[in-house]
Amino acid sequence: MVEFKRHYFTQLRHRLLEKECFIQLITGPRQVGKTTVVRQLFADAAFEGVYVVAEDGDDTSRLDQWWQRAAIVAAKSNRRVVLAIDEVQKIPQWSERIKRLYDEARFNQTMPFALVLLGSSHWLLQRGTTESLAGRFEQTYMSHWTFSELKEAFDSTPEQYVYFGAYPGSMGFRSDEARWAEYIRNALIETTITKDVLLMTRIDKPALLRRVFELGARYSAQTVSYTKMLGQLQDAGNTVTLAHYLELLGAAGLLTGLPKFANQEMRRRASSPKLQVQNNALMSVFANQSFAEAQIDRIQWGRRVESAVGAHLLSHAGSDLEISYWNEGHAEVDFVIRRGNQLLAIEVKSGHDKITGLKNFSAKFPHAQLLQLDDRGIAWQDFIAANPRDFFRG
Repeated sequence: MVEFKRHYFTQLRHRLLEKECFIQLITGPRQVGKTTVVRQLFADAAFEGVYVVAEDGDDTSRLDQWWQRAAIVAAKSNRRVVLAIDEVQKIPQWSERIKRLYDEARFNQTMPFALVLLGSSHWLLQRGTTESLAGRFEQTYMSHWTFSELKEAFDSTPEQYVYFGAYPGSMGFRSDEARWAEYIRNALIETTITKDVLLMTRIDKPALLRRVFELGARYSAQTVSYTKMLGQLQDAGNTVTLAHYLELLGAAGLLTGLPKFANQEMRRRASSPKLQVQNNALMSVFANQSFAEAQIDRIQWGRRVESAVGAHLLSHAGSDLEISYWNEGHAEVDFVIRRGNQLLAIEVKSGHDKITGLKNFSAKFPHAQLLQLDDRGIAWQDFIAANPRDFFRG
């Protein structure tokens, strides 16, 4: 396990040993290592674990059975016992039932184990915890893998990160690109949409949601108005529907619409989104170019690099970094990062010439730091190998 993922394990271990009564929520896109962190925990000598996976059709009686099973293990163990429930959001009313079990055990001082809840649907889990488990849990969001993690674990190159993205389970297929593409489409995209997005809320037009995702993946790193999107999608409904679908796809770790940077919230909400995949594999799988062909196409490769920089920023975002873009007239800045009262404007110049808007942005926001990724300054390869926070002053 590489160092960045080790951080999650270390944090979880500390929390579980520190608190006697504890619920830990671990969310994140599929295949980022949530289950691996729990496996590491169970291999630690300080813990004994019960790991279960919720399935479609399970009801709250299954939660009762798992609870009793963990209690029996805890009664016989001299170690810290952990009940880990994966994909818990598949059980209807799961949060209400866990709240009751947890509150009763705490009141009677019979809570003999810690509870870890895992799920790939961040939206569903967060809704349940907000409605029922407020004040009873801590939450960890595990992002997509970074380039540094992939380099350490799989000896990936920056160019491979740009094309093949950052799903660790797909790294073994890089030498067979047809098999890699099939894996991304079926094991990740289709599984995420079917098992996560379509369960979040009622979707009246699931075929449209899939087309919105594919369109967004193809146009990653480009600003596209909702009106233009409506023109390219049949039976698209209205802009409210498209914005809602983008929100759901973002919650599932697939596709995000970055807002335009503005000091006024209303202007942000009214702006056209900059489409951004959260993992560059989702862009490449729709591009109909091989790895070798993609690197030759100067214009398309430049867009892929910009998208990879965006995915890199999202994987590091956390709660302290706010990511957006900026344009005014013909002036444009690829990414604007807000960290507290600091601003960092980033322009990516790789593979194709374009007019930078950094000077225009600086004129309007003179306290902002400016960063241009090109051959004469900081190379994009070096940028994706670093933590974006390192580029802020102080």
